[in-house]
Amino acid sequence: MIAACYANRVIDFSWRSHGTAGKCAGAAILLLLVTAGCGYIGQPLVPLANVPQRIPDLAAVQRGASLVVHCTIPTLTTENNPIEKAVRLELRVGVAANPFVPGDWATGAQEVSPFESQNGMATFHVPVQEWIGKRVAIGIRSIASNGKASDWSNFESLPVVAPPQTPSKPTVQDTAAGEKIGWTGEGERFRVLRKAGDENGFTVATTVAVHEWTDTAIDYGKTYSYEVQSLVDEGSSQTAESEISPPTAVTPKDTFAPAVPAGLHADRAATGVSLVWEPDSEPDLGGYRIYRSEGSGAWQKLADVSAVPTYSDSGLEHGKIYHYAVSAFDKTGNESERSAPVEVVFP
Repeated sequence: MIAACYANRVIDFSWRSHGTAGKCAGAAILLLLVTAGCGYIGQPLVPLANVPQRIPDLAAVQRGASLVVHCTIPTLTTENNPIEKAVRLELRVGVAANPFVPGDWATGAQEVSPFESQNGMATFHVPVQEWIGKRVAIGIRSIASNGKASDWSNFESLPVVAPPQTPSKPTVQDTAAGEKIGWTGEGERFRVLRKAGDENGFTVATTVAVHEWTDTAIDYGKTYSYEVQSLVDEGSSQTAESEISPPTAVTPKDTFAPAVPAGLHADRAATGVSLVWEPDSEPDLGGYRIYRSEGSGAWQKLADVSAVPTYSDSGLEHGKIYHYAVSAFDKTGNESERSAPVEVVFP
């Protein structure tokens, strides 16, 4: 190595005639050349390729008149080094031949641009007009600033159909069971999207094959928003979506009374009357209201009791006839009709 590094230098390493001092000087020169000469000892490093990593998560769906395509934007090279300059994304759409040969597909596929970028995700919107009635294959790769391209991503293949019809703006009706959502428009199935209160966005509440759905999981006084989307099955577990309908917002109001209590029964005792009945099952049940009349007199409110379906009436006069009835009320104050009355003769 020394000879290679210093081939152009004339150095006299002969110290035999110079005694001990000459030997020391020669050794020092040799050590200096070894430590300060050719940089490092070992095999040379392989130059970095700087090729972007392959995109593994391409996803596509038809929504209305567009193919909506998503993927992550690569940030690392194949050697797991950070990509210093932004990559160019090359999305291509072409007919999905059978058998599918990526090289042949890439030659005839169309490149699509531009795209939207948010939180490290790229979103493309591809018009479907020229692809209706065909099955397309979609792939993407990234190209670094040095011109080097990644491998093609996973490929998405789907049939393209005429844009599904967008449902009408939904109507919302308060019912005792909850908020009844309704809409019009063609579709094999419908997806209902829901946002409660100050939530950031809509989430899928249900998918149905009819034009209505009742949301039973509501809190009165809280605002809810609803949207609807029609779905068309394309086979092989693939679905085309319509555009999403305009939203409808509503704040449910509880104007619905609990069910009328059933099974009222009176047991006479020495000091009064004990009443029992079947419990109501409403989740917002507030309690029960007890009514009594003497003989043919008017009904009078006797007491409000908790959700436990029993009551004891004392202090009755002997020789009189008493009638009892029970109603139910909820936490908002809505009251049911009175139950069928029972009669007690207090001896």
